[in-house]
Parts: sequence; structure tokens; C-alpha cells
Amino acid sequence: METSLKRQDYHKYCWKKGERAKAVCLCIGVTGVFAYFFYRSFVAMVPLSAVGVCAFCLISRQKSEKAREDLAVQFRECILAVTTFLQAGYSVENAFLECRQDMALMYGEDAPICQELKFIKRGLNINISLEELLTDMAERSACDDIAQFAQIFALAKRGGGNMAEIIRNSASQIGRQIELRQEIQMLLGGKKMELTVMKVMPFGILLYIDMGNPGYFDPLYHNLPGILIMTGCLAAYLGAYLLGEHIMKSIMAEMA
Repeated sequence: METSLKRQDYHKYCWKKGERAKAVCLCIGVTGVFAYFFYRSFVAMVPLSAVGVCAFCLISRQKSEKAREDLAVQFRECILAVTTFLQAGYSVENAFLECRQDMALMYGEDAPICQELKFIKRGLNINISLEELLTDMAERSACDDIAQFAQIFALAKRGGGNMAEIIRNSASQIGRQIELRQEIQMLLGGKKMELTVMKVMPFGILLYIDMGNPGYFDPLYHNLPGILIMTGCLAAYLGAYLLGEHIMKSIMAEMA
């Protein structure tokens, strides 16, 4: 693959204009909330900046996962469009080139699939095979659906056969996998909401008690024993947060 061909690595999220600034502000806000509730000192934001950095990395990872899922959904529609062009008599390479206009109408010019089709066009123009371009997309996206299609396509291209039927069957299989993941997301939606409430509830309780009984928590701040106790509470909260996220991911992996 030519290194001069600009390609997006979906392992790292490509921030859009203004998104990074919003994420940074959110992470600073989270750090400030932790500093206030656990230490009543905004000086504590300095050591707690590690929490903000972790929160930023978490946001980036979640956005990357969402971008990969969006690409998988758009890729399915793309290969369905390719099937239509193949039935109309186009070669498979030209079918991929022609379907870009349809994808732009469906998702917009800035959609991931439109960018990928641009890269495919550039690659074909410099004599890179379509099989290699699809394999490269699969590697960059870390998407099992695209990787599966790339493997099937490469085998079909070398072995011959009804390319339109093979691509249509692949699109159907990818669609079923996407629908299954979406159903899992819907089934776990209530549990995710409960987990979110549990994450916020401790701060709500602390705020309620503090507003109803001013000075109730004063012995826990600005002294060594209080700092140690609140540090332990912070560690317990972060541990519970990570455990909840791990359990949710494990459930999703098992259901998938």
C-alpha cells in the first residue's frame, strides 16, 4: 500500500472541529467535581488531573467504537449498492466507484464510507488492487464485518463465481450481525441507564446532605485523617465505576 495515500486509522478517533475542546472542558468539569466533593479544594485538581486524562481517553475510545459501528452500517449499504451496479453490468471496481454518489446522498459527503470510497478511487488510480484496498480498510477499521467481507471478496475474486450473489449474501450476513448488536444494545439500554444513575447518585446524596446540613462533612476536609478517608472513598468509587463498566462489556460480549 502506498504510504502517500492518506487513510484514517479508526483505532484512534479523528476529532471533528470543536469536539476536542468540548471533551476537554467536560473532563475539566469532572475533575473539578471530584476535587470539590472529595477534598473541598480545587488545588486537588492538580493530582486529580490523572482522572481527567483517563476520562478523556474513555471518551475518545467510546467515540472510536461509535465511528467503527457507523462505518459497518454504512459499509453494508455500500455493498448492497455495489450489488445493484454489478447486476447492471458494471465491473466490481467500477461498481465501488459509482456507488459513492448514492452513499453521499444517504449519509453526506463527510460520512466515513464516502471518505473510504475516495481512498478506494485514489488507490485504483495508482493501480492498487481492490482486494488490497478492502483488506487495508478492514485492518484500519478493526471491524469484523468488513474484515469478513474482505476475506470473502478476495477468495471470490481469485476463485471466480457469481460476484453479485456473493456480495449480496455477504451484505445480508453483515446486516444480521448489525441487527443483532443493535438488539443487544436495546436490551441493555435499561441496565446502562441504571448504571448511569448509580454513577451519579453518590454525588447527589452528598450534595443533598450538605445542603440540608451545612458543615456536616467539614471534619472530613483539610486534615490528614479526613484526606485519607476521602481518598479511600474516591478509590472505592473509581473501582466500582470500572467494575460496572467491565461487567457491562462482559454481558455484551457474551450476548454477541
